[in-house]
Amino acid sequence: MTELGIGIGWRPEIADAVEGLSGVDWVEVVAENICVDHLPDSLTRLRERGVTVVPHGVSLGLGGADRPDPARLAALGEKAVALGAPLVTEHIAFVRAGGPLTATPQLEAGHLLPVPRTWDALDVLCENVRIAQDALPVPLALENIAALISWPGEEMSEGRFLAELVERTGVRLLIDVANLHTNHVNRGEDPARALSELPVEAIAYVHVAGGVERDGVWHDTHAHPVPGAVLDVLADLASRVAPAGVLLERDDDFPPAEELGGELRAIRRTITAVGIRSAGAERVGTAHQHGALSSKPAPRAALLIGAGARVSGGPMPSVTPVVPVAPAPAATPGARQRVAVAQAAVLSALVAGTPVPEGFDSRRLGVQSRALAAKRAGVVAKVAPELPEILGKGYRPAFLAYARSRPMTGGYRRDALDFAERLLVAGRPEDPAARRRLTEWWQDRSGSRPPGRATRLVRAARHALVRK
Repeated sequence: MTELGIGIGWRPEIADAVEGLSGVDWVEVVAENICVDHLPDSLTRLRERGVTVVPHGVSLGLGGADRPDPARLAALGEKAVALGAPLVTEHIAFVRAGGPLTATPQLEAGHLLPVPRTWDALDVLCENVRIAQDALPVPLALENIAALISWPGEEMSEGRFLAELVERTGVRLLIDVANLHTNHVNRGEDPARALSELPVEAIAYVHVAGGVERDGVWHDTHAHPVPGAVLDVLADLASRVAPAGVLLERDDDFPPAEELGGELRAIRRTITAVGIRSAGAERVGTAHQHGALSSKPAPRAALLIGAGARVSGGPMPSVTPVVPVAPAPAATPGARQRVAVAQAAVLSALVAGTPVPEGFDSRRLGVQSRALAAKRAGVVAKVAPELPEILGKGYRPAFLAYARSRPMTGGYRRDALDFAERLLVAGRPEDPAARRRLTEWWQDRSGSRPPGRATRLVRAARHALVRK
């Protein structure tokens, strides 16, 4: 197991701050945000200083009904090699649905959605994971995700689902303690039970992040300070196993470097305190066994709290590799078909306005739907910053209106172009100067003229089919 230490998620907005922070042993970068041929200078400098960089993927969709896209796997592997990474990470989630398995248009969520904890979904996930493991040049670890919605008819707990996944595939786990807290608030799941059921020896590293509660729903924003409740879950995990690495995630509303440093110190203190308590308890236990308090601490797995720094006696032991008990059979076509139909129905309800599938909480599904649309608006604004500049205060309401009737079928850049095209077809924005600027922006990036009437009718018919 690679010893990582205390790290932080590298983002372009805080690149300078990350380079200047003390006590950062490693960083994690969103794989889809970097190019192999043009790595950010900041990451290059960090690597030259000996800081480990781990690519973290968000678009494979290993929990989806389709087999992993070979091109996406190849790209993730190339980035791992370019960064000299000891491993790559992804998520236990689906991010798209529809397509040939359901004979419906493929839809993109633009977000990580939970897979049902059923044997069918587990069979599909395990086969997809094995395909990914065979294709990647370094080990793979998978992250548990936060969720606003629950699937009806689930057949196992999160902890058991993860344990089955590890047993069948030997994959490592990236445990996000903030996500365990989110699922506690939103789905009534006990973080302690999940930690007690999952194979802690398979944990590659840990994520810590902040969020906010609104109207009884916890939103895993990665844009708020880490709350005490999340640190409590981290402490519980650290009392069960010495994590090889712990990483702070922050994706938006970035605070000053001093605040980021303070959160890193709080994470370090949490782990250190657990290590001290554990070491003390072991010394007391040894004293009771021998009738006196031994002056030498009992050996235990040291808690890694920084490069070369450890709590308690003895070196960090190597962790026994997680090996699958036996090769699991491939998912049957029937299992893939059932998972495909179920996921397509849920995603269509979330992004295309189709009826809520039976057994789902329609109110909670509505919360998730609005969250997906808001995320689309925010990401498109980052991908195409000219759009909010051209449209001003009208950007967000215009995009949310567009998102209600136009599900995403490609990436965010395609989404930005489709949104601009939709506005232009409708004769908007009303201000002639803004409309001219938007037209020029769209033409520069699409390489064509705004569509004529016949093309508009064809596209309208196509979108109507998507909504059925």
